[in-house]
Amino acid sequence: MDERIKRVTKMKIEDIEDYSKNINGKIEFDYDISNLNWFNIGGRVKVFFRPESLQELIDFLKVYNNREKIFLLGAGSNTLFTDKSYNGVVIKLGKKFSNISKLNEETIIAGSSALDKTVSQFAKENNIGGLEFLSCIPGSIGGGIRMNAGCFEKEFKDVLLSIQFINTNGVVSTVPVNEIDFKYRSSNLDKSLIFLSATLKGFKTDKLIIEKEIYNLTSKKKISQPSKIKTGGSTFKNPKDQTKKKVWELIKDSVPIDTKIGDAEISKKHCNFFVNVNKAKFEDMKSLINLVKDKVKEKTGISIETEIVVVE
Repeated sequence: MDERIKRVTKMKIEDIEDYSKNINGKIEFDYDISNLNWFNIGGRVKVFFRPESLQELIDFLKVYNNREKIFLLGAGSNTLFTDKSYNGVVIKLGKKFSNISKLNEETIIAGSSALDKTVSQFAKENNIGGLEFLSCIPGSIGGGIRMNAGCFEKEFKDVLLSIQFINTNGVVSTVPVNEIDFKYRSSNLDKSLIFLSATLKGFKTDKLIIEKEIYNLTSKKKISQPSKIKTGGSTFKNPKDQTKKKVWELIKDSVPIDTKIGDAEISKKHCNFFVNVNKAKFEDMKSLINLVKDKVKEKTGISIETEIVVVE
């Protein structure tokens, strides 16, 4: 057996190795995850699986049979991975899960691995308005559903009609949005569900109007937020019902802007963005997150919650 596989302890993976020989998708053992997230931080995961069809995903989940943890990785834009070994499976859906199609003149069906920006562009080309805000969300449709992502006063819940998902036993289901309790950056959907697709509703309008709105939104984002660096997007959620201030204002009032731990530092362009300036370790970034959280609580009395997903 390959030496990489021998290093995978606890979890018996012989049946997974056998399964991997007969699929089009990709299964890797002892896999380096650092290049698949925007922070470029992380160690190795026991099993990495990129299915290329729904049937492969169903079959894998039945073989795997819930023996260890499962984490679904989207675009990796808001994910901080441990430098230590992740004792479980990381699943990243393949290209077949990124299909986008028009259901009717106002409605789009998008695969969960489709990038939000790509869906926004597809809507524009098909004269469907109302989805322009997706052009400013640095993630995938599945991640957007998971955290009810949003920007510029609009969230996923505002445009969702229904979602399709699969549970860890390999059972596929569809649920309408009126049966989901969406809240700010969260919902009551079980965290173990793997989202497959979303039905999104906009409205019929002129392409030039959509184009202008996308330009306005992306221009605002470029002015206020860092880009083309190793960051994870918004680190903390805005506090609700505690203050009228945004979380970046609380950070600015509580922590020196030049605060850094190792190679993890606060962005000088937007202090709710934390940056890996070189070779930051997981503990550097996690310590910086905890330090800022503690300082804001100490200075303002307000507890802030992470929007970044920490995977340990």
